[in-house]
Amino acid sequence: MSEPILTLHLADASATEALGARLADAIPPDVPVGIVLHLHGELGAGKTTLVRGLLRRLGVTGVVRSPTYTLVEPYHVGACTGVHVDLYRLRDPNDMEDLGLRDYLGRGTILMVEWPEQGGPLTPPADLDLGIDYAGEARRVTMSPRTALGGQWVNLLRNIGLADKSII
Repeated sequence: MSEPILTLHLADASATEALGARLADAIPPDVPVGIVLHLHGELGAGKTTLVRGLLRRLGVTGVVRSPTYTLVEPYHVGACTGVHVDLYRLRDPNDMEDLGLRDYLGRGTILMVEWPEQGGPLTPPADLDLGIDYAGEARRVTMSPRTALGGQWVNLLRNIGLADKSII
């Protein structure tokens, strides 16, 4: 990954979930195609917690499951579709075709992919890479845009009150 453009320090799981909500608030408007978020981090670092916060802010009221075993969990909220993907258990990148992720790429869709490296070159490319690392009991989050859309997303995050090295 290239140098991150935004680094945040999160005190706990509730701060991680709050960041997910802020990400939802900052999704660029009128995205003509889907938006792809890659989530990197060790087991238990908070990737699913962040996705839960994002999906809750989008309007998901039911249980937000980790797709560790199902690999793909779609959530439909109004005109928006959130698709949470966990590739940790993917044995062969060629199995990506069977997941049907291309079917989800389109207007009003946010594709959130945990362990994207497991899918190799068949993983849809990220608009925004987000890494979550342990920092003692807290977490450090780094965001690196990969496309102009990802850069717009980070700029919108900054505009709603996130500053480098802030604690949510």
